[in-house]
Amino acid sequence: MNLILFDHTETTQPLPRADHRARHLLEVLRREPGDEFDAGLVNGLRGRGSLVGVGADALTLRFDWTPGAPPPRDPITLIVGLPRPQTARDILRDATTLGVAAIHFVATGKSERNYAGSTLWSSGEWRRHAIAGAAQAFDTRIPEVTWHQTLAGVLEEGIENRARFALDNYEAGAALGQCHLIRDTSLWLALGPERGWSAEDRDLLRARGFTLAHLGPRPLRSETAVIAALTVVKTARGLM
Repeated sequence: MNLILFDHTETTQPLPRADHRARHLLEVLRREPGDEFDAGLVNGLRGRGSLVGVGADALTLRFDWTPGAPPPRDPITLIVGLPRPQTARDILRDATTLGVAAIHFVATGKSERNYAGSTLWSSGEWRRHAIAGAAQAFDTRIPEVTWHQTLAGVLEEGIENRARFALDNYEAGAALGQCHLIRDTSLWLALGPERGWSAEDRDLLRARGFTLAHLGPRPLRSETAVIAALTVVKTARGLM
């Protein structure tokens, strides 16, 4: 955890010692009263926190925020066929670390519809994994995240002025890195569920202007494909 993140309401009250951030401060960073640490507000400012006191049940903290808005996120939107919850956790964390603006987990022709009913989503647990990804990247911002839409529904949004690519192992004509439009400012990148796109999904993606591209001949896990694709895109843009 390179940056310890807090919601705004948490900064005005003691931090329970059972909280993972309190344990990190005391056991990993080994902070003592009077010591400082890097802190941030979720989707807000960064600054310095101070450990004022250590009580039996809670830590007392003070914060000093640095003025100025954080830099904008990379204008990359991910569309991901609903994966199993553990895979979604990895994608939430790692795609946030890599700085995407939005992640839409969608129902597709071959995705398991019951994944959308996981407690990962209903309990709000997903947000914790996005925050962990932002903290790793020393960033305060987490992406927009949705999980209740279909592929067709997401593609009804305004995507006309954005480059569009869908990863596919079967009908793609070129490697993602060979597609020069990945250097465009705004980009939508779609990845199918673990079983891939259905024929109907491919037809829909093509109709909405997506180019099918691949990451080479070796099938990858969904979470690995996300990291590999974002690495290709960000490298092409000179960001890695």
